[in-house]
Amino acid sequence: MTNQTSTIKERVMEAYQFRHATKMYDPNKKISDNDFKFILEAGRLSPSSLGSEPWKFLIVQSPELRNKLMEVAPGAVEKLKSASHFVILLARKNVRYDSDYLFSQMKDVQQMPETVVTEVSGHYKRFQEQKQILDNERTLFDWASKQTYIALGNMLTAAALLGIDSTPMEGFNQEKLDALLEEEGLLENGQFGASVLAAFGYRKEDPKRGKTRRNIEEVAQWV
Repeated sequence: MTNQTSTIKERVMEAYQFRHATKMYDPNKKISDNDFKFILEAGRLSPSSLGSEPWKFLIVQSPELRNKLMEVAPGAVEKLKSASHFVILLARKNVRYDSDYLFSQMKDVQQMPETVVTEVSGHYKRFQEQKQILDNERTLFDWASKQTYIALGNMLTAAALLGIDSTPMEGFNQEKLDALLEEEGLLENGQFGASVLAAFGYRKEDPKRGKTRRNIEEVAQWV
């Protein structure tokens, strides 16, 4: 093992030990633009099923919108008041194998030739049928929402590597939050729905105890 590899491993483990679900943020400490761009890039470059990237990140810095969000996201009130940055991760509602979005993703983003697009679309169809993703609108949205959690995890880790705190949250009313965001013109005419929330900033005080987790022997099984 090289010294560089050892140093990288130590930094990553230190970041995981540092990170915790921060309860209270210092409202006077703000994340720099450069550091937050780094966090967003960690989300943007995340992997997703079929390379679909079925997400969008809403960075809510408007005090007015934050106040409105408090009414529909009771689990995020304190973070909305004090966190430096607040993100709503949206999931795309229609990422069917035959959707215009997925065809555009293959042709325009992944730059697949037309013949390859047709072949790959057939693979996607079989995959989504086998996984019962196409059963209804809810299963399709839930599948897309799963992908946003991959991006979320990478954003939390990227923040921790910079010494920035974070809090992932699901404490919101789905119907009311989506209605509010649609009213604000942020869901692109119903193409997206809210998946998960995340606050970023700097802790007001250190946690009262260290990180607690089950032993590795209980969570990892070699077979």
